[in-house]
Amino acid sequence: MRYLITGITGFVGPHLANLLIEQGHEVWGFVRAANGREDDIRDIVPDHNFQKLNFVYGDFFDYDSCVTAMKTAKFDGVYHLGAQSHPPTSFADPRGTFLANATGTVNLAEAIRAVSPQTRMLFCSTSEVYGAPLESEGPINENFPIRPVNPYAVSKAAADLYVRERAASVKLAFFVTRAFSHTGPRRGRRFSIASDVYQVVRILKGFQEPVIKVGTLSSKRVVMDVRDIARAYDLLMHKGVPGEAYNIGGDEVFTMGELLDQLIEMTGLKGRVTQEVDPKLVRPIDIPVQICDSRRFRALTGFKPQIPIRQTLADLVEYYQRKIV
Repeated sequence: MRYLITGITGFVGPHLANLLIEQGHEVWGFVRAANGREDDIRDIVPDHNFQKLNFVYGDFFDYDSCVTAMKTAKFDGVYHLGAQSHPPTSFADPRGTFLANATGTVNLAEAIRAVSPQTRMLFCSTSEVYGAPLESEGPINENFPIRPVNPYAVSKAAADLYVRERAASVKLAFFVTRAFSHTGPRRGRRFSIASDVYQVVRILKGFQEPVIKVGTLSSKRVVMDVRDIARAYDLLMHKGVPGEAYNIGGDEVFTMGELLDQLIEMTGLKGRVTQEVDPKLVRPIDIPVQICDSRRFRALTGFKPQIPIRQTLADLVEYYQRKIV
C-alpha cells in the first residue's frame, strides 16, 4: 500500500516510516523545504529504510502544495502528523500555531477531497484538547468535553472538529487520534522528560554542572513509548472508523518527578545532582493530571503497549549520548 506521512521530519514520523517500510509499504514524506532537512531523520531511520523513502516538498500553509502532494501518487492513506506541537511555543506564537495546525489541516483535508476522496486520513490530534479535567472525574474518555487551556490545544481542537465534520458531512474516510504523553528516541529537548534526559547526558559528559533545570514535577501523566504510538497509528489506519476519535495512552501513571528519579537512579547520578525549578519550563497554565481511558481504541484493535518506561528512558539516554559530542 502507499502512504503519505506529514511531519516525517518530526518526532513520531520517522518511527512510523520505519514500521511501514519494514511491512513492505511504499512511503512518502511531506517535507516543508528541499534544503536537506530530510537527512536529519537518519538518526532514527537506517540507511536501508531511508533509501526506500520518497519525498514530496511543500507547505501546509499553501493549499496548492497540498494538492501537488496528493497528486504525487494514489495514496491509500495519509498520516497527518505535521504540526507545531510544543504547547509553550504556542503561547509565544498563537497565530503561527493556529495557521500550522488548524489552517494547515483544512488545506490538506480539502486537497484530499479534491484529488483523492477515497484516501483515508488519520489526523493526529492531542489529549490536550480535553484541557485540565479534575482527577476526581476519572480517566479521560472520548466523551469528555473539549475545553482546551492553551493555544496549541485550541488549534488542535479546531482541526479535530473540522476533520470529523468532513467525515460526517462529505463522507470522507477521516478519523482522529488523541495521543496522551509519549516519549522516546528523537524527542526534542524542549519537551518534558527529554529535557531531563538531555541535561543528564550533558552532566555525564561533563558539559553541564550537576544541576537539572525542571518544570512542574507534580504533573501526572500516563507515558508511552513513541514506537508503541507508531504501532497504534498503523493499526488505526486499517481499522479506524470515519468520524470517530480514539484516545491512545499508556497504562501506568507517573509524576514527572517520579520519572526524573528513575532517570537519575538508572544513570548513576543519585545523590550527585540537584534540581532547580526554571520558570521558563513552567507552563502559564498547567494541566495537573492526564489519565487516559483508551478502551475504545484497544477494543477495536487489540493493542497493548509493549515497551516499558524504563526501556524508553534507557533508549532516550542512548539517543542523546550519540547526539551530544
